[in-house]
Amino acid sequence: MRRRTKLNINPKHLFIAGALSCFVLIFVSFQYREQISPVKTAVGNVISPMQDGINSIGRGISDQVARFTSLNRLLKENASLKEQVAALSYENKTLLQDKYELDRFRDLYKLDKKYADYPKVGARVISADPNSWYNTFKIDKGTDDGIAVNMNVISGNGLVGIIEEVGKNWARVRSIIDDSSNVSGMFLKTSDPCIVNGDLQLYNSGVIGVELISKDADVSDGYEVVTSPISDKYLQGILIGYISDLTVDPNNLTKTAHLTPAVDFDRLQDVLIITELKEPLVDADTPKK
Repeated sequence: MRRRTKLNINPKHLFIAGALSCFVLIFVSFQYREQISPVKTAVGNVISPMQDGINSIGRGISDQVARFTSLNRLLKENASLKEQVAALSYENKTLLQDKYELDRFRDLYKLDKKYADYPKVGARVISADPNSWYNTFKIDKGTDDGIAVNMNVISGNGLVGIIEEVGKNWARVRSIIDDSSNVSGMFLKTSDPCIVNGDLQLYNSGVIGVELISKDADVSDGYEVVTSPISDKYLQGILIGYISDLTVDPNNLTKTAHLTPAVDFDRLQDVLIITELKEPLVDADTPKK
């Protein structure tokens, strides 16, 4: 069999031949413009639709690439914005917490000034009984901070309760709304005495009970009740709350009423402990020891 002879053509020669062909075609197109015009028209009629189709495909691809690029950019911007929103949201929550804490400290400062004659220690509530209110709860101060049993506890606008148990760095408070609590009080305006009794069931309505009000006591709804000087544990003159719903008892000798506490026992967080204990009452007829 005869082998076919391979043509070894130098690429440089092909390039030169192509370039010469282009120059020849350019020369012919200019020199014989009118003669080849029908050919150009025929070729244009064939090629133009192809160019339009190719251009349309190119534009479509370009638009898709642009959309894809834009989508990627938007996704990145969206992710960045989400991170910024999350950071701003966290900062906002932190600022709100700081604001609320500052407001609580301002309230405690006002309360401290209201009872400026009494020495005090600030404390934070660290735990409470598993119910809706702070009838008994623990604070983060104890004997190391000079806290003792029977010290009075205040917050908000007045009396919270009394220290009933103390540890080294903690203490338990029994509040005035607890069922076992009773406070000797008096009406600030008239000095008429009364007894304020804790009542958790009654506190469902936001009030506790008041009894043993003299029938002749000239008091009305809205009057302030404060701690009485005859109380054996509570210091005198601390606001307990505001009277309402006065009614005459069946014995026709006394009245009962409701009292709205000066403290919100739904959400206690910070308190002040008065570090001065009430001096025990001594009967004049009792010989001194």
